Amino acid sequence: MDPLVELLERQNGVIARRQVLDCGHSPTFVARKLRRREWVAVHPGVYINHTGPLTWRQRAWAAVLVCWPAALAGWSAVRAHEGPGRHRHDDARPIEVVVRRGHGPDRREGVEFRESRRFDETVQVHLSPPRQRYDSAIVELAERASRELDAIAILADACGSRRTTAARLLRALESMSRVRRRALLVGVLTDVAEGTCSVLEHGYLTRVERPHGLPSGLRQVAGRAGGRRLFRDVVYRGAGTSWEQIVELDGRLGHDTTRDRDRDLERDLDAALGGADTVRLGFGQVFDRSCSTAAKLGRLLQQRGWQGSPVLCPSCPRTDRPGSVQAG
Repeated sequence: MDPLVELLERQNGVIARRQVLDCGHSPTFVARKLRRREWVAVHPGVYINHTGPLTWRQRAWAAVLVCWPAALAGWSAVRAHEGPGRHRHDDARPIEVVVRRGHGPDRREGVEFRESRRFDETVQVHLSPPRQRYDSAIVELAERASRELDAIAILADACGSRRTTAARLLRALESMSRVRRRALLVGVLTDVAEGTCSVLEHGYLTRVERPHGLPSGLRQVAGRAGGRRLFRDVVYRGAGTSWEQIVELDGRLGHDTTRDRDRDLERDLDAALGGADTVRLGFGQVFDRSCSTAAKLGRLLQQRGWQGSPVLCPSCPRTDRPGSVQAG
């Protein structure tokens, strides 16, 4: 096959001027293609072999070629690895690329680039288009996330996709020298690898229960429901077991299935038959809305029979009533 035809086919109809010349064609050949509108410039020195709208993959190829040597990065790398469906990516967003440190190109419309010292270690140039390794892209996205909850969700979703494992993400994380919130990311991934949700349990204790003066709950309480032995994450009980409130911390991190959900609902129903009420909390309530969660749990426990009151932590929004917690 003609090398130029082969390149166009492999690169979804996108070609760089330098590639055309490397195939033995002249600048006059390029000019003729452009004049006849057989090719159209996408970026300076990067062309597409039709006049219609570009697909996402064609935009991705054009971004990589105009910044060459480069590879898709961040969400663009994830989009290339996963395809368009799972995350419902916004294909109209700028294409993200990574280049070697010190090789930053001029700014191009529709392209966002960043430089990396670890370019050669973290990209797969043989893929079409070239892109960051999936594990590297996921860890960097989690590290760059604006909120802890978003960072946890990125890791959780990646593990749930079965494209990677917690152990592989841990190895990618360990290879990075400077990482924001490293302890949290390592903790989440370690717990996922071990099949536990202790990060969520610890977060509940240190962000919800303790700083807001809620009663000390019993942890990992053994019991039976429907003939099955089980452990409740947190159980609050009144004196003489006059009342009981169960808090389950749902930290399965992306591995929820219909069967899992059905099992949990059955456990909640069995607990209700035994006189206990169950509420389920996830990462959003614990890490993103801990003060609001504490306020609501405080009111719930008071309804059950708790004689105390929740208190304000340093992060709580202030209200006109001292000692109260805003539920917003």
